[in-house]
Amino acid sequence: MSLVTDSPVHSSSSDDFAAFLDTELDSKSSASSASDDEAPNQHHSDSAASSSPDQDKEAEEDDDSDFQSKRVKRSKVETLEIVEDDGGAASLASLKHNSEVSISKEICTHPGSFGTMCIVCGQLLDGESGVTFGYIHKGLRLGNDEIVRLRNTDMKNLLRHKKLYLILDLDHTLLNSTQLMHMTLDEEYLNGQTASLQDVSKGSLFMLSSMQMMTKLRPFVRTFLKEASQMFEMYIYTMGDRAYALEMAKLLDPGREYFNAKVISRDDGTQRHQKGLDVVLGQESAVLILDDTENAWMKHKDNLILMERYHFFASSCHQFGFNCKSLSEQNTDESESEGALASILKVLRKIHQIFFEELEENMDGRDVRQVLKTVRKDVLKGCKIVFSRVFPTQSQANNHHLWRMAEQLGATCSTELDPSVTHVVSKDSGTEKSHWASKHNKFLVQPGWIEAANYFWQRQPEENFSVNQIKN
Repeated sequence: MSLVTDSPVHSSSSDDFAAFLDTELDSKSSASSASDDEAPNQHHSDSAASSSPDQDKEAEEDDDSDFQSKRVKRSKVETLEIVEDDGGAASLASLKHNSEVSISKEICTHPGSFGTMCIVCGQLLDGESGVTFGYIHKGLRLGNDEIVRLRNTDMKNLLRHKKLYLILDLDHTLLNSTQLMHMTLDEEYLNGQTASLQDVSKGSLFMLSSMQMMTKLRPFVRTFLKEASQMFEMYIYTMGDRAYALEMAKLLDPGREYFNAKVISRDDGTQRHQKGLDVVLGQESAVLILDDTENAWMKHKDNLILMERYHFFASSCHQFGFNCKSLSEQNTDESESEGALASILKVLRKIHQIFFEELEENMDGRDVRQVLKTVRKDVLKGCKIVFSRVFPTQSQANNHHLWRMAEQLGATCSTELDPSVTHVVSKDSGTEKSHWASKHNKFLVQPGWIEAANYFWQRQPEENFSVNQIKN
């Protein structure tokens, strides 16, 4: 038996895996009228009933023996294979007979399951093992060996077509949402500016009445997704629930060109309040992550590009303790050409170019995390920074997040003043170190100068972050 699943150019193994699993599941329960949403055990019982050797009680003993022999042959072990489609994308394409192994079910390694049913041989398993991939197909679990195999195969196909993986957060990264009950009087004008849900590609502000919610897409996001899709296989990964994640995916990708089945919600994670690459069918050495929350990726900080938060609605500002008017209350928005997504797209292009065109080692040994670290260190290269009254006196300066951030950006940090110092970072122009900076024509900047460089991956104009001078 051979089953070939066609896929669009922008699909990935996980997209076609969903199609394959649907077909395979249907084939195991062809005698059943059950829908795809029924429990895996129901499919198992249906398939078992359809292949019972007692169907014809009047058959002779020899015929029964022949039936049993054919039944065993039909359960020959089959393996999943990822191949390349005509469009150049990695796609899970077929069930392949393995003629070199025994036809006995017992030899099946049970690479995955639906509940307690093996996805290959249909055998009922004792308990559940492996990692759940419910966002690909309801009830799907894959064993560690199968995950490794799928990742390795998909990786080879992606690298052949000069692509990496990109994991995208939703809230405050690609968009901003608010409950209608939390909208302020200054935001009431937005009710008359929402776009139609019939063609979401033409708008950026949407009223989702069924969820009592309003959502604003970040400026430049549609161009960002289009351009990024040429360099990356993209996933959505949000701490929102699955219903919310799917609704946001419809707004961002109405044509299902970029994400398709690759939408991961908090319901799909393996750790509470944490995101992890264990549920992503991509090699860690080829994954980049865009997220506004560093603490959500404690195990994968080396893959993370931290995003400046998008606070369009007032409720978003209040959520993070900002006592200021939001973008919506000011009736303004981020710049399309100079905003966060436009800036990060340039960084992604640079990383992609270095990874595929400038590294000398073998392709299999390349690691995008090392490229990310190298690009980051160029941002403040050549800067030597001394901090003044930025850190609490009881803490060690080199443990403070701004100190570590500056070093990651390529700056040298010191506690002592000397002629090689280029910047004094302070909130107060009246300190001794601040006076020294002014006297010796050194840059005196606020801590936000470092944070802005970190978000935009580019040294920012010091005059935009100058410390207000104290008048005598």
